[in-house]
Parts: sequence; C-alpha cells; structure tokens
Amino acid sequence: MAITLDQARTIIRAARDKGHELGLKPLSVAVLDAGGNLLAFEREDGAAPGRFAIAHGKAYGAVMLGMPGSAQMARAEAQPYFMAAVNGVYGGQVIPVPGGVLVRDGAGAVIGAVGVTGDTSDNDAAAALAGIAAAELAGEG
Repeated sequence: MAITLDQARTIIRAARDKGHELGLKPLSVAVLDAGGNLLAFEREDGAAPGRFAIAHGKAYGAVMLGMPGSAQMARAEAQPYFMAAVNGVYGGQVIPVPGGVLVRDGAGAVIGAVGVTGDTSDNDAAAALAGIAAAELAGEG
C-alpha cells in the first residue's frame, strides 16, 4: 500500500484544520512516500518561506530512519555523535524533533511520513497526527 495523492491532500487539509482549531501559528505540511519522495506540500499564508526545508526534513528523517521525530530527538540527546553522522549521510536533511510523524498502513508497514512545522514541535506533531487520522491511516509521532 502507498499513500495516494488524495490521502496526502487530506492529511494536509486536516493538519491545517487542526492548527486552526488549536490556534497555532501558520503551518507548513509535507507528505512523503516510503522512499522519501515528496507527494504534496502546502505552506500557509504568513508562514516563513524557509519552512519547506524544515517540514521536509522532519518527514525525511522519520521515513529514512524508520522512527518518528520524538524518537530521533531522544536519540540525538543520548547519542549526539550518531545523529550528527546520520545527518551527514543524508546531506543535512534530517530535522530530529517532534513534528516528523511516520505513516503506517493497516499491517503496520511504514508507507511514508508527514512533516509539520510552524508552531512548537509538540503542536506540529499533534497537527500531523490529526491529518493522518483524517486520511484513515495510522500515525506514529
């Protein structure tokens, strides 16, 4: 199974809706497939232009390492040299903080990731999880 374009669009819309519901700062949302390829991205009005790289980096780290941003952050705190090396391998594209959420299918296989940025990392993760749930997929944040 793969994330469809319609599901990616649903994830983005629902993540943005959750952000509005919670009164978050303008969000940027990236949806990647299981190979780390971009499926869809939106940056809300008022979000800084550099937010694409952050949203992408949160999702990219999650899917390429098979662990959500929260686990990456814990690993970075416990083993900073390891995460620095990983980021070197991936050309500095990994942002190891919450807001990078794995997307799993019904069997538990990783089928992609969502990266959200714009507010606090925990709020970003909550918006991502809401988007994934709206697409009737399972999120691991």
